[in-house]
Amino acid sequence: MNHRHLLAVALTALLTGCGVPTDAAPRTVQPPRGPFQSSAPADTRAPAGPAVETVCLVRDNRIISVVRRVNRPPTVEDQLRHLLAGPSSAERDGDLTSALPGAVDAAGATVTGTQARVAVDAPVDDAGRSDEILAFGQIVCTLTSRDDITTVVFLRDGKPLGVPRADGSLSEQPLTRADYATLITPR
Repeated sequence: MNHRHLLAVALTALLTGCGVPTDAAPRTVQPPRGPFQSSAPADTRAPAGPAVETVCLVRDNRIISVVRRVNRPPTVEDQLRHLLAGPSSAERDGDLTSALPGAVDAAGATVTGTQARVAVDAPVDDAGRSDEILAFGQIVCTLTSRDDITTVVFLRDGKPLGVPRADGSLSEQPLTRADYATLITPR
């Protein structure tokens, strides 16, 4: 036997005997743990619907816009309710929080033209929150992320409510994202 033939036989034996098993069907492979970027949705347990909704949450005292996939385009009431429910578990894992609990008790919203009118209940006496600016900013930024809403006003008992803007001044006037621009982290 010449050396070339022997080399070919040895190479064939080596390649066919490497021991890579095959499966009868595809299987799910878990990614390794680590700080890797992923193009997958943040919360893979949540249904990935055909519509999108933006909610504005908080990280490091900054307002962050988060896009969620939902089954149908949300109404203003739906979007406000989803914001008030707070971050999902995956969003919390990403260090996102909400300033709303204990700071602002939004009871509901209606729409007049392109303005959202948000009813706010009286604050709980001992809420212990000092981040009302972020809380009102979350609502304004969430609702004005919609194509059909340009301004937001807050009402208590049907009357305009003075709410803090990013600069700390109170306003009863319709508010926009611009009123909280210094607190918003760009996408």
